[in-house]
Amino acid sequence: MRIILLGSPGAGKGTQCKNIVAEYGLLHLSSGDILRQQRAAGTELGRKAQSYMDSGGLVPDEIVIEMMIEAMSKAPEAGFMLDGFPRTVNQAVELDKALAPSGQKIDVILNLSIDDSVVAKRMTGRRSCPKCGAVYHIENLKPRVEGVCDHDGVALVRRPDDEPEVVANRLETYHEQTEPLVDYYKSNSNVVDIDAEKDADAVKAVIFEQLEAFAEP
Repeated sequence: MRIILLGSPGAGKGTQCKNIVAEYGLLHLSSGDILRQQRAAGTELGRKAQSYMDSGGLVPDEIVIEMMIEAMSKAPEAGFMLDGFPRTVNQAVELDKALAPSGQKIDVILNLSIDDSVVAKRMTGRRSCPKCGAVYHIENLKPRVEGVCDHDGVALVRRPDDEPEVVANRLETYHEQTEPLVDYYKSNSNVVDIDAEKDADAVKAVIFEQLEAFAEP
């Protein structure tokens, strides 16, 4: 299967991608993860993307498209799961063009639907460990000792892209540039709307129920 997972920042795309990939043996292609890896490695693409990522803005299409098409070429026969890509209608058009010569297409688009107020609460409440990367939340995933990582005792921090101003900017950008993808795909693809305000296990159950209709025997 070739799947796209859509949804605003904080909708739970990362968590659900892991569930889907584990169940169906797909290659998980997260544009955010790949961009961060490129940035950490100091590649040319990573350096170009850094300023956009830190401010919560969208990385230019040409950078993301080049990176993701290369990554998709390495997918196993089982398929791939696109997470955070495409982000714009232009990216979606370019993706369709890239898949067409080989006769491939996106099988299903999962759209995680969630209210902005819920997203803001989720994201601004996140705290992470700068040493090991463990993620916590001030309300529903607290560390044993307030403000300290359970694993290595390092003080937890709020990532720059989880600051309230940046979250607001990311949501505004999503509604302006990424949300139109839902209408684009509804015109020519299988789009399934999922209520992402439920707890993660409930969302997972609904997603698996929907994907069974698309999975090969």
